[in-house]
Amino acid sequence: MHVEFDHLTVEREGRIARITIDRPERLNAFHYDAVRDLDAISQLLADDRDVRLVTVEGSGRAFSSGIDLKAISADEIDMSYHRPWERALRRFETMEPLVLCLIHGYAVGGGLQLTLACDVRVSTRSAEMGLPAVKEGLVPGLGTWRLPRYVGLGRAKRMMLLGERVDGDEAERIGLVDHLVDEATRRDEFSELVERYAAVNSQGARLTKQAALTCFDQGFDAFLERYLDLQTEAMNSEDFAEAALAYREGRAPQWR
Repeated sequence: MHVEFDHLTVEREGRIARITIDRPERLNAFHYDAVRDLDAISQLLADDRDVRLVTVEGSGRAFSSGIDLKAISADEIDMSYHRPWERALRRFETMEPLVLCLIHGYAVGGGLQLTLACDVRVSTRSAEMGLPAVKEGLVPGLGTWRLPRYVGLGRAKRMMLLGERVDGDEAERIGLVDHLVDEATRRDEFSELVERYAAVNSQGARLTKQAALTCFDQGFDAFLERYLDLQTEAMNSEDFAEAALAYREGRAPQWR
């Protein structure tokens, strides 16, 4: 499957879908039409029961520079931009497949917000990340909700209120990114990481994603019941049976 929208593309190779943000002339900034594409793609992949893993990359020199400031200055972005944007990000955050992104160049503003909605962030050391919305007189979206969950409230407030950027090394140190790759070999290293995650991507792994979604939002008793429901689903899955069989046969499991 290869689907081209106006400003993003999505390709499916087996169980893996690969999204590319494709506005390199604007450092992959998002205007309303690009957000419309992202919203549509997120719905397409959330509904595809055969997809097990999704990757997100940016073409050209950056992952994404966020909201298109040129479009803002031309009064081409209003409040109708924000709901489909947040809807798309929430779909990536909650969809069954694991979602991995590769950050290079810039992931600022909405660019960083998009990576925060992914499950695993991979970055080059030289990449720059930040939420500078306050410098444009804006609120940095639901980055205000996601960033503190990864780096802590105090550090998140500093980054958001000053609009500070961090590079890949600092982002890994504070828990903002999960893996670092070299600039020259980033795509090869990212492909290797995708293979590593795909190799363990059983239904149990995807249910683990669902459990982690509410780890900060539920009390212990409610979370326990949610966990038990998910564990029941995992233990009744074909992947659980396959894992047991593979163990007995001394081979790697083949996930459904």
